[in-house]
Amino acid sequence: MRAIVYPSKISGSQIAPASKSSMQRACAAALLHTGKTIIHNPGHSNDDVAALDVIQKLGAVVEVSPSTVTVDSNGVHPIGPTMNCGESGLGIRMFTPIAALSSQSIKIEGKGSLVKRPMHFFDEILPKIGVGIQSQEGFLPIQIQGPLKASSITVDGSLSSQFLTGLLMAYAATEKYDVEIKVVNLKSRPYIDLTLAVLNSFGWNVKHTNYESFRFYEHTPLQPVIEYTVEGDWSGAAFLLVAGAIAGPLKVKGLQLNSTQADKKIISALISAHASIVIHVDGIIVGEESDSNDNASNSNRLASLTAFEFDATDCPDLFPPLVALAAVCKGVTTIKGVSRLAHKESDRGLTLQTEFAKMGIRINLEGDIMSIHGGTTIQSTTVFSQHDHRIAMACAVAALVANGPIEITEAEAIHKSYTDFFTHLQQVGAKVDIQ
Repeated sequence: MRAIVYPSKISGSQIAPASKSSMQRACAAALLHTGKTIIHNPGHSNDDVAALDVIQKLGAVVEVSPSTVTVDSNGVHPIGPTMNCGESGLGIRMFTPIAALSSQSIKIEGKGSLVKRPMHFFDEILPKIGVGIQSQEGFLPIQIQGPLKASSITVDGSLSSQFLTGLLMAYAATEKYDVEIKVVNLKSRPYIDLTLAVLNSFGWNVKHTNYESFRFYEHTPLQPVIEYTVEGDWSGAAFLLVAGAIAGPLKVKGLQLNSTQADKKIISALISAHASIVIHVDGIIVGEESDSNDNASNSNRLASLTAFEFDATDCPDLFPPLVALAAVCKGVTTIKGVSRLAHKESDRGLTLQTEFAKMGIRINLEGDIMSIHGGTTIQSTTVFSQHDHRIAMACAVAALVANGPIEITEAEAIHKSYTDFFTHLQQVGAKVDIQ
């Protein structure tokens, strides 16, 4: 699919997509919950669909309607010898320990970029908790043989917090209270906050001490019917908020300001860039009114945006929208956390550097720091998503203030996380041609 995005002024309001981070964790908790779970405001991205498929492969019965997903489960009881997590990094890292709760041998597969993402963590940790594993030298597919035996262990959280999320979910389901998971070098702590929030909302009792020790406590029996509402996605909404800042104004609805999602830090980045932002009870308004859509007016709207400094170590998914923002900010923006980008759908540091260079934006990478030289004209060109959903969306947002249309090839990558992204842009006034 090719998407051609034209310079456009946007306005009005848009509802943030459902959080796939919240949705996938809710699917996992629903599988582990013996009883019925009703998930409200479910997501329908490719990663969400993959999560629903996985829990069905692991024994849950799922009924999908437009506004809810109902899950009936009696725990982990695989119905076959394989499960496929699609391209979901969270899915593979979270559901592997959960699948290991069963004594059945299971082959775990993925596709696309997921087959190139390292899973060495499982080779090291799973044998320590009684799970046999055979991998392709740390890559998919992997074969596991449970059952997992919860015991006190120490894990390295430097590669991804998603591995820890899977262990926390699986350990909680064992109902063992004399075990402890110790963690060193934990990254992306807010995502662990989200995991704990989901577990505790279902009724499990899991607590941490300084994110270094996680313990499991007795709790009242889980309710036979649990209802969970998926919150709005700050990761996807970050692109809408940046679009509003550079081409708005735009009101973004459906986000929780008290969310544990790491990517709500986009608000502090927008403030640092001196974007116009007003927070209301019913939404966040970003960007300033303009009387026309000509080039001079566009320049006036962007004049107040200035370079900023930002640490994205705990929220690496913000790099793409932050680069789109920094591209129009006068001066050199620096973002810390480049080391977190290598094992995404693409090597995002290099991908952002390559594709934004095509648009005339210079990006330097030095160690853990990315420097974006902004404030120059974004050039009309053709860019390649490199099959990375967030790269496609970042390029589309930058195109709103380019000097001509920008064509994005392999734009269908957006379906991984934000299926309606281009439609939502069109609904607020952007000119987007899909071919």
